[in-house]
This record gives sequence, structure tokens and C-alpha cells, in this order.
Amino acid sequence: MRDAVIVAAARSPIGKRAGALSTVHPADLSANILSALAERASLDPAVVDDVIWGCVSQVGEQTFDIARGAVLSAGWPETVPGTTVDRQCGSSQQAIHFAAAGVIAGHYDVVVAGGVESMSRVPMGSAMGAQSPIGALYAKRYGEALPNQGLGAERIAGEWSFSRAQLDAYSVRSHHRAAAAVAEGSFDAQIVEIETPDGPVRSDEGVRPDCSAEGLARLRTPFLEGGVISAGNSSQISDGSAALLITTSEVAKRNGWTPLVRIHTAVVVGSDPNIMLTGPIPATAKALARAGLSIADIGAFEVNEAFASVPMAWQAEYRAPEERLNPLGGAIALGHPLGGSGARIATTLIHHMNERGIRYGLQTMCEGGGQANATIFELVD
Repeated sequence: MRDAVIVAAARSPIGKRAGALSTVHPADLSANILSALAERASLDPAVVDDVIWGCVSQVGEQTFDIARGAVLSAGWPETVPGTTVDRQCGSSQQAIHFAAAGVIAGHYDVVVAGGVESMSRVPMGSAMGAQSPIGALYAKRYGEALPNQGLGAERIAGEWSFSRAQLDAYSVRSHHRAAAAVAEGSFDAQIVEIETPDGPVRSDEGVRPDCSAEGLARLRTPFLEGGVISAGNSSQISDGSAALLITTSEVAKRNGWTPLVRIHTAVVVGSDPNIMLTGPIPATAKALARAGLSIADIGAFEVNEAFASVPMAWQAEYRAPEERLNPLGGAIALGHPLGGSGARIATTLIHHMNERGIRYGLQTMCEGGGQANATIFELVD
């Protein structure tokens, strides 16, 4: 029986908005990650059957199938194809799922999954321009207003009775955990140095070791007057890319690759498109049921910090040990480069599992339109 294993995983540093990576074209940023992945795995790119790449704002510099553009920009053979996926924030996590399914089905032997988003160069919402994606039939069912994630985060905070102080405290923890991970070198093995016109970028730019609840409390709540969601307890607008090399155990052995993890279970669910952000809760339930596992079996959880209320609501439902939830910080501290975030989270989780000998890790993230992916990885002995 064919399986799907990950034999290499790498990511760029995550750049803050208008930061060091804003000078790099997203196809070039993607190409840097592809090149580094090939080098680290001693991979001959000619054997890659496909590159499946997540990207949300597919317009301007991120259009014309950026996956294919990244392949050619990396100098890989013209025989290597690429395709670009949009499942909103979960685009590159979905790319991992598609890659795993293709490998298990025998459509691929070797495939790269990942993604990119340069939110500095291609601002969020650019793909829509002046036009709305809402047609008459959607409007009849849900109303004419485009769902607002910030208001969705406010609704979650209200439904789970989270105070502004609790949300800010969670956000401070994210920054402090990320800062500790940086100090301990936890990201060193996964990060690829990126050359820019202003010099090399080696580390994530959004982490604030001195973040405090007092400082966050002074920020305004732009989505709702008198609300609880602020820029400080929301994910950062970011630039970044990540990629994973996926194959079967048999092909890995033939090529001398040591699997890091097996893709044990991969699911996706739909959820309320207006609140939009509660999908990780049913996605986790579906993944655990399909895997035959429980929360207690999972040694590390990555629940994307789109807003602090998202992982907090998830934890309130599952009572997962606090120390296992986003143990190295999350998107509030590290950043959220939309189409690249699923692969970034997977890269971080997989390296953490290998460093700590954690058998099972689970990642999940909310997605625009009311969806969520969940993935369970299993450490390979």
C-alpha cells in the first residue's frame, strides 16, 4: 500500500508588511524556497512530477500560475509543471493534501507542495478590485455584504465570552513563545536565508519580545466600536513562502531520503461563511474520528492564529493542554502570509515534532468562505 511521507520542509523568514521581503517578487521568493528544498534534500528537480502551490491573491505579480513561474524562476527543468491552489488561508495546507492524495493514488512519485503570499506587494483583496464575488443567488441566501473576518472574530469572542484582556494575554503569550523559540534556535533548521537588494534576511520580523498586555490594551478596535479585536490580537500582514517535499516511503528509500513524518490524516470541512472562522473545531473532530485518535494522543497542535479568538475558542471546545497549543508562537507573532501559511505551519510543526520526538501533531486553520483544513502528521521511526 502506498503512503505519503514528507522528507524535507523549508520556509522563508516571515517578513512584516513593507519589511525586508517586500523588495522580493513573490515568484522569486517562491523560487528561493524551491531551490533550497532541492539542495537540502539532494533532489534532482527533474524527478518532480508536479509543484502544487497555494496563493490567495492571484492577481498582478501573483497571477499567471505562480507555481509554474516559481519552477521556471528556480531554474528547474521546463519539464516540471506547476499548479496554483486557492482555498483562501488554507491554500498551501490544501496543496499538501492534494500532493499526498496524488502520491497515494499513484499519480505522483515525487511532488512539492507549498505556497507564497507577498501581502506587501499584492495587498489582501486585490484580486477583487472594484467588483464583488457575491452574485444574486449567494446574496439571496446570505445577504449582499461580503463576510468580514474581523466581525467574525468579534462574534466568536462574544459567543465564547472572551474579554479583551484575555485576547491580549493570549497574544502576549504568542509573542513570548515565538521570542523564546528564536532565542533557542528552534527555527534555524527550517528557515532559508533570502537575499534581497538590501542584504540577506535570516529571521522572522514580526516577533516582539517586549510585547505587553498594557501596550496591546491601547490599540483601537477597528472592526467594532467598543469591541475586543485589535491589530494586536490579530495575525500580522506578512510576506513569506514555504515548501515540503512529498513522496512515498518506497521512493524515499530508493532515493536515500529519510522521512520526517507520514501524512496520517487529511480532511477539509465547510462551516458558516459569515462567522467564517469556526471551521477548525469541526475539522479537528473529523480528523480525529477518521484517524481513530483522541486529543490526548496529539503531542502538538497548531491552530492558526488568524485572530486570538480562533485558537481560544478551539481550545475551549477541546481542552487541549495549553503547553501543546502553538508551542512556538503563531501568526499573531510570526505573521500570516495567507497562501504560504499552511505550509509554514506544517514546516514548523514537523520540525518541532522531530526535535521533541512527538509522535502525532495536528494542524488546522480557518479559511475564507467558511472552511477549514485539518492535517495529522505521524513521526516516522
